[in-house]
Amino acid sequence: MLSSSTLALSYLLILSSNVFAAPNLVPAAGQSIPLIRRAQPERTVAEWETWAKNEREVLTVKYGGNMEKRSTGTNLLTNQNADSSYFGTVAIGTPPVSFNVILDTGSSDLWVADQACTTGCSKIQLYNDLSSSTFHNLSEPFDIQYGSGAAAGTLGQDVVQMAGFSVPNQVFAAVTQVTSGLLEPPVSGLLGLGWQSIASSKATPFWQTLASSGAWSNPVMAFQLTRFMNASNVNTEEPGGSFTMGFVNSSLYTGSIDYQAVPTTPSYWILPMTSLTVQGSSISIPSGSSSYSAIDTGTTLVGGPSSVIQSIFAQIPGSQRGTGNWQGYYIYPCTTAVNVAISFGGPSWPISPADFQLTKISSSQCVGAFFELNTGGTAPNWIVGDTFLKNVYSVFRYNPAAVGFAALSNTATAMNGVNAAPPSATIGSVSASATAGTGGGSNSAPHRWGVPWAPLVGGISIAVGATWM
Repeated sequence: MLSSSTLALSYLLILSSNVFAAPNLVPAAGQSIPLIRRAQPERTVAEWETWAKNEREVLTVKYGGNMEKRSTGTNLLTNQNADSSYFGTVAIGTPPVSFNVILDTGSSDLWVADQACTTGCSKIQLYNDLSSSTFHNLSEPFDIQYGSGAAAGTLGQDVVQMAGFSVPNQVFAAVTQVTSGLLEPPVSGLLGLGWQSIASSKATPFWQTLASSGAWSNPVMAFQLTRFMNASNVNTEEPGGSFTMGFVNSSLYTGSIDYQAVPTTPSYWILPMTSLTVQGSSISIPSGSSSYSAIDTGTTLVGGPSSVIQSIFAQIPGSQRGTGNWQGYYIYPCTTAVNVAISFGGPSWPISPADFQLTKISSSQCVGAFFELNTGGTAPNWIVGDTFLKNVYSVFRYNPAAVGFAALSNTATAMNGVNAAPPSATIGSVSASATAGTGGGSNSAPHRWGVPWAPLVGGISIAVGATWM
């Protein structure tokens, strides 16, 4: 028989077990349970982007998928001859050897001077196919013509690296003949950043292989270019800014990037010029395809239709047409600060008066950086080069094809005229790679922009150094 104290303890244990047991949620027959929807917290666009990215990655891993490896990279640029050109570095071969190359969004081929080069290639790094275990000779001739010269050689394939990215079978040209003055030491060649459709080699460009394969975190490449043409005691080589792949550097611009779609099947990076003002006055410009402008990092200046260039300088008192080597250019009083702004469908982007002033030819006369250009074939009427691009942060987007501009940040403009050493060539580790598609060669290439500018280039060379067009 249980004592009274034992009975009391047993009763308490029964009560406590009921208290800490899971609740009985089985509703009575016919009873309904209301569901309460909690209010969705407010999220910014950036927060939604982060959430969406994490959601995709978590579910991919959870259900046995493989996350593709994407990456970003930066190549520091060198400003050569007071804004005449900008070059970066690529590495070619196994083991890799670095080469300084002009970065050119107005063409689409990669070429470097070969060890067998006989003209126009002294005092520069030369490519030696015998030193690379991964070189493959395609035995196809290559030649390309620019406004400032030409290059010819043979097509091959090898490993090409830049800013942590690698393409193991990139088609490029090892050139053996270069027009004198086209390459200025320490530049060994050129990296085309235009689209495959205008490649003389018919090969997929290095950048396009990376972008189309998903090697980049974002399908964009971007430029920030420095200004030294109005600085004092300028060296032949100065810090040139940066070229990025797979991302935009938010520290180098302010506000938003205004993207404008490429209006045609991608070839050159083309935008329609929609407005042009000089000294606050609007200049009449053609519309439609006649307004198409190639956004070209490989060109120093801005070239356009003769009638429009004439109208620009008509707004500048005391201006006159150039003669001799300056034919196609205009001379104007150096004391006049010329303010030009261009729109491509979005904001109007101002050009610094320092960039409009190409050079002085006397104590009182200066040459303008806008010149008359009569292109041929399917080339656009306008070629918009570094005179404009030094004033914006420029972005070239693969998909959907577009060019974007943003205002430069104080961080970016503080690099103009800075007293610092130019970057040195480096070969970093590869963070992402992609395989190029097959591409055939071409026995000949058209003149770029279809116009011979040798006399003008000679004039510019005297003033500011070599010019790429």
